[in-house]
Amino acid sequence: MSPTPPARRLRLGLPRRVFSQVLLMQLAIAAGVAVLATGLFLAPLGEQLDDQAMRRALAIAQTTAQRPRLAHDLRSTPPSPDGPVQREAERIRKATGAEYVVVLDRRGVRWSHTDPRRIGGPVSTDPGEALAGREVMEIDDGTLGRSARGKVPLRDEAGEIAGAVSVGIAYDSVRDRLIHAVPGLFAYAGGALAVGALAAWLVSRRVQRQTRDLAFSDISALLAEREAMLHGIREGVVALDRGGRIRLLNDEAQRLLGIDERAVGRSPDGALGAGRTADVLAGRVTGTDLLTVRGQRVLVANRMPTDDGGAVATLRDRTELDRLGRELDSTRGLIDALRAQDHEHANRMHTLLGLLELEMYDDAVEFVGEVVGEHRATAEQVTEKIRDPLLAALLVGKATVAAERSVALRVSDRTRLPDRLVDSRGLATVVGNLVDNALDAVAGTPHARVEVELRAEGRTVVLVVRDTGPGVPREHRESVFTEGWSTKEPPAHRERGIGLPLVRRFAERQGGSAAVKEAPGGGAEFTVVLPEALTEPAAAPALTGGPAPRTTTEETR
Repeated sequence: MSPTPPARRLRLGLPRRVFSQVLLMQLAIAAGVAVLATGLFLAPLGEQLDDQAMRRALAIAQTTAQRPRLAHDLRSTPPSPDGPVQREAERIRKATGAEYVVVLDRRGVRWSHTDPRRIGGPVSTDPGEALAGREVMEIDDGTLGRSARGKVPLRDEAGEIAGAVSVGIAYDSVRDRLIHAVPGLFAYAGGALAVGALAAWLVSRRVQRQTRDLAFSDISALLAEREAMLHGIREGVVALDRGGRIRLLNDEAQRLLGIDERAVGRSPDGALGAGRTADVLAGRVTGTDLLTVRGQRVLVANRMPTDDGGAVATLRDRTELDRLGRELDSTRGLIDALRAQDHEHANRMHTLLGLLELEMYDDAVEFVGEVVGEHRATAEQVTEKIRDPLLAALLVGKATVAAERSVALRVSDRTRLPDRLVDSRGLATVVGNLVDNALDAVAGTPHARVEVELRAEGRTVVLVVRDTGPGVPREHRESVFTEGWSTKEPPAHRERGIGLPLVRRFAERQGGSAAVKEAPGGGAEFTVVLPEALTEPAAAPALTGGPAPRTTTEETR
């Protein structure tokens, strides 16, 4: 026998959905406001009605006291149910709807009353203030019950006080007016509550659409998951609002862009400065997988608009991938050069073997001397002018690659560079980029030639690379330093348009510059100026032996 499942406990509380909670809270607020407004209106309403009734009674009493013959009749006739004072008082009472109109003499004896039997008797309340010449408004109890009263002195033609006039308004009529006003007030309050309920429902429906009918707990969980995801992924995320201002930055985006949370609320231009990266984030440059350079990092950016008019941009760091691609290109170039050298070496060995078999020993010695001397002359020519071993080794290797591509690579006679470089690897990257670009530009052209000039001016290094290629048109001389701009087809493993922007960034970071112009005789001439690139002569390190460290080159894509 299976156990009986436990009974489900009824839970009381707010509904889980945002729509329902917002609707209930707004209805409660609307109902509370309606009740409060009704209470605040009813609280002074009774006092206002009492005051109106007392003022009405006082006005009737004042009008009655102004009757010209009333004081004369009061003094000249006895109190009687058929007397002129009673008749006049009853006429006024019926005309005004008052509960009573009582005329009394200075002794407080009634000369008129609603009940004729009470004529001639003393009044039930103290008439002292009215007989003293003061007007009185009050709510008090008398022989006819509770009433709103007005009492005024009655004066004769000489202005002497002959008596007083007391007028009463039944208090039940005041209460009836208050009770009759309540249903109308509740009707207005109910109408206001209905309008508030409708407005609350419309607002709640809008909230329901915007929150996709989620519960508050779901929204809290989604927010926690979003924070964990944004700060955990290895991809930069930048969210912008409809005004183009940054509203969210995850940790990776801060690292890649070199900014912090103070950039939130600012435009991309204000946070990053003018440049391609800011243009991509702001949407002024469109497309997918857009390349941009931020500092020494090569970034791939994608921007997606959102429904609220903003946008979300993602950033991927492909600096390492790009560096590996450049190393692959360099390695392939060296492999091609070695393959060509191996083929040339085999041809020379065959030639040497033939000379030996023909017993032409003198010619064989001369042939070997020419081959060795050619390579030695090239290396010596470079190392005599460039004392830095890393740059010298780079240019010797580039000369071999250029020779296999039928390009003459020479070092200018003006080249003089001591072994006092602050950042030899950075300068080697710049030289490798510009030489590779020049080789690509002149490859396949007649009389192809590339010239490299490296000279020191104090502590400043000036690098000039000239070629005999087609050159750079004047209108494109700034575009070539823009990320992603290139006239060459990219290889399969990476993009082009990165090398020259990195060259300019490297120069500008050191306070220098990079520019291009037309070379003498045609072609392009790139000039890079690097201030403070050399150490002081006294601090120059001694040249050590051993093989030069391996370097990598960058190629503009």
